[in-house]
Amino acid sequence: MEVDKISISLAELKELLGKETHRIGHFTSIDGGQLLALLLDPSQGDQGVKLYEIKLENGVNSYSSLTVKHPQLHWFERALFDMFGIIPSGHPRLKHLYLHEPYERNFFPLRRIPLPENFNSPIDRRFHFLEVKGEGIYELPVGPIHAGIIEPGHFRFSCLGETIINLEIQLGYLHRGVEKRLTEVPLKHMHFLAEAVASDTSTANALAHAEAIESLADLEISERSKYLRSIALEIERLAMHIVDVGGMATDIGLLGIASAMGRLRGTALGMGDLLTGSRFLRGFIVPGGVRLPANNGLTKLKGQVARLRHELKEPIAMFLDNQMALERMREVGVLKASLAKEFGMVGPAGRASGQDYDVRQVFSHAAYPNMAPPTVTARDGDILAREMVRIKEIWSTLDTIDRLLDNLPDGETRPADFSKVALKPDSFAIGIVEAFRGELIHLVATDKEGKVARYAVKHPSFNNWTALAIAIRNNLIADFPLCNKSFSLSYSGNDL
Repeated sequence: MEVDKISISLAELKELLGKETHRIGHFTSIDGGQLLALLLDPSQGDQGVKLYEIKLENGVNSYSSLTVKHPQLHWFERALFDMFGIIPSGHPRLKHLYLHEPYERNFFPLRRIPLPENFNSPIDRRFHFLEVKGEGIYELPVGPIHAGIIEPGHFRFSCLGETIINLEIQLGYLHRGVEKRLTEVPLKHMHFLAEAVASDTSTANALAHAEAIESLADLEISERSKYLRSIALEIERLAMHIVDVGGMATDIGLLGIASAMGRLRGTALGMGDLLTGSRFLRGFIVPGGVRLPANNGLTKLKGQVARLRHELKEPIAMFLDNQMALERMREVGVLKASLAKEFGMVGPAGRASGQDYDVRQVFSHAAYPNMAPPTVTARDGDILAREMVRIKEIWSTLDTIDRLLDNLPDGETRPADFSKVALKPDSFAIGIVEAFRGELIHLVATDKEGKVARYAVKHPSFNNWTALAIAIRNNLIADFPLCNKSFSLSYSGNDL
């Protein structure tokens, strides 16, 4: 959707942040000379999406940190400093989020205006871990290279015996400069890069990108294309929820259930292949419409939904009937509802802690909110609650795909002719999508010539990494793999 930029002061922003219904969608800058705050009011639907600009005076490269009163901003402010060099004065734990020791101290890759004369970064490049002191306390470092085939991230545990007192998470090992590159590639190639922001979320990223670009180019989308996009998005959700439940079974030691869920994920990916010609749904959603393969298997999808619904019943029932599995998950890794709200948690992990927020119910994208399923929530905030939300969403996703197929409109699906597409100058647009991990946002700003001046992505994992560090406190070291899996976080989606 296209959004207008509203100029306000920092004091006015603080007042807006204090409103009960507001949440922070993004907090960034265009070139380093201003702050951009995307605020969302889910109670107002599309009318509740507001973009605010706070101008920084010439030569002033700092502002009073907002983190102390609004904890959700603590990683946003770190990212803003890393990319633009704007100092959040008074930030309680300012350190680099993306850029490690090899980078020069005053290197801020997205800043396009000169730094103030004699500027020097207030912190060095070393990652300063919080030191927990006391008799018997020891540190246990894990990563960034892990034993499994997963992405790199470093975890520093401070422990007393087998109990975790504190966890510090250091990411940034997968920083690739994606946002900068998105301002450099031609428009006709941009969607390929946008959907590759995080490979397991390719459909959601492609949809968020398309929604933003279509708003800036005044492209009309057929109802059929909207429904087909939603089907693709739900297939991606289905496949990832299945593999996440299977991954939990693996970490508990239920290898038969894990194997069955892995096979059934393959069935879900096969549905993606039927619809798009790609098991990972790549290259399907593009600005203007969708690309249907010549041998599209749309008519076979209903049968695959019924098959998957039947074949999932037994392994999921076995998983939920296993008392050992339930004991490993119940009352472990608890995140209270108040903390989930303070840190702006999203997706199944947020809904498991009582956050009644599903983008599909609130903001327009694809065939939503008209075709959105009921929101699935839980209250206990433990590992079991997070798994129960995912399992219930597996069933609701299958039902949603059925409803989308039953109500699929006729019409064209042809994508845009990029040789004829021009973006509006000096404009802003966002794509906001409920990915399988939660709220995903692509924010696009154009310059006076209609070229992309800033492309900002906020992945749902960006909201939820802090929650993992909080939830694991006062739990056993052996519980960490399960707690980590229950949040299902993305390294590359955060690092960009």
